[in-house]
Amino acid sequence: MKKLLTLALLALTMMTQAQQRIDLWPQGAPHPSSNPKDTAFVKVFLPKGDEATGRAIVICPGGGYTHLAMDHEGYDWAPVFNNMGIAVVVLKYRMPHGVKEVPLEDAEEAIRLVRRHAADWHVDIHQVGIMGSSAGGHLAATMATHAKGDAKPDFQILFYPVITMDRSFTHMGSHDALLGSDAPQALEELYCNEKQVTTETPPAFIVLSDDDHVVPPMNGVSYYAALNARQVPAVLHVYPTGDHGWGLRSSFAYHAEMLMELKAWLRSF
Repeated sequence: MKKLLTLALLALTMMTQAQQRIDLWPQGAPHPSSNPKDTAFVKVFLPKGDEATGRAIVICPGGGYTHLAMDHEGYDWAPVFNNMGIAVVVLKYRMPHGVKEVPLEDAEEAIRLVRRHAADWHVDIHQVGIMGSSAGGHLAATMATHAKGDAKPDFQILFYPVITMDRSFTHMGSHDALLGSDAPQALEELYCNEKQVTTETPPAFIVLSDDDHVVPPMNGVSYYAALNARQVPAVLHVYPTGDHGWGLRSSFAYHAEMLMELKAWLRSF
């Protein structure tokens, strides 16, 4: 009984720990979605003030640009990063619904929101990163390679990411949902993030599984190669098994190793 009470109190603490929901576009988004019920918001999870390191991470869950895996690729990460003194902002971004600008627009506003609240949330405006899984990894990498000014992230964390829109090795579901099945080659190349890397692209941590049958591993590998070619600091971990979509699930065989390597990378800069 005592153990159950302790667990219940811990759960309550996690639920109430400096958490708030903020609608991203209370006055309307620049590019309205074709589905008015599909709104964008963030949930903010802050570490205790005296434990804050000044770092923040905006998390973009995956889902093929058709839905979002909000738990194991989103909210479940909050206590992990909070325990490291890192503020977490989980983004519920809008699906394209034929308007390709929508997801990136939401992610850019989420980064700006963090910087606007930097003083209140004990965040250093130069330590705001982006993280994404699968199609959310494509969104995060698009932010890292396309966003500018106060919307540009300072680092990127990518889990089994969709990187390219090249039909030979993209995830076609994400391609079609974002750009349309008949997208012209010029548009595809614009969203091939391995082709958009510059010396100004922020440092990256990339993790994936060798046996991923959903998003070809070459997505993450090609992105790492492009970063390395331009001397952008990057780390690539390819695990032998795991397939796709493991996120923070403890059932992933390399869960402990992944967390250890991620923490070590975050401590390295």
